[in-house]
Amino acid sequence: MIPIAHIESPFDGKFGIPRQSGLVEVPARLVFEPEYRVAEALRGIEDFDYLWLIWQFSESVREEWSPTVRPPRLGGNQRMGVFATRSPFRPNAMGLSSVRLHSVQWHTPQGPVLHLLGCDLMNGTPVYDIKPYIPYTDSHPQARSGFAPQAPEARLQVRCDEALLAKIEPQYRTPLLQLLALDPRPQYQRDAERKYTFGYAKRDVTFQVSEGTLSVLAIE
Repeated sequence: MIPIAHIESPFDGKFGIPRQSGLVEVPARLVFEPEYRVAEALRGIEDFDYLWLIWQFSESVREEWSPTVRPPRLGGNQRMGVFATRSPFRPNAMGLSSVRLHSVQWHTPQGPVLHLLGCDLMNGTPVYDIKPYIPYTDSHPQARSGFAPQAPEARLQVRCDEALLAKIEPQYRTPLLQLLALDPRPQYQRDAERKYTFGYAKRDVTFQVSEGTLSVLAIE
């Protein structure tokens, strides 16, 4: 398989990316590779609200694989079968995300571009296919969800000085605060003295968590 497109998102690295698609409505762009910049291939796509993206965990490709992994949802300390999780560390490092189609920009120097919301993909992630999300077959509200029965809730109060937040482009500010409230730290790390930094919207965001409050220390 060869990529048909790639994602342009504010996530410069793996740390800080939402653990599932749709948790935070971070804006992103899907840009097609030159040979797939064909408007006819997208005819009718604007009639769908959501899309499935099939993509590669490009930073997690390994020659070897493990039959068990440690899901963050279980604190990172309990092992489950790799095929019972959405871990990036798989025999074939493929990802599947349901994202919202915000708009289609038909005429750009890069050909047709899809503007998306709710992506959980790092900047530059290769995309192998796009399929429309169809509610009557793709949605199963009553289905059991194993060790992840409910969506994670915001559990942290976020403190961020307005002067710091102003360093982020306007469309990325609210999603950043929502993402921080979900607690992007590894589940097994709870050191109140530790400082964490991740790349977001071409800035480095540094924060610290203590007693249920996340304080943004720097955005550089």
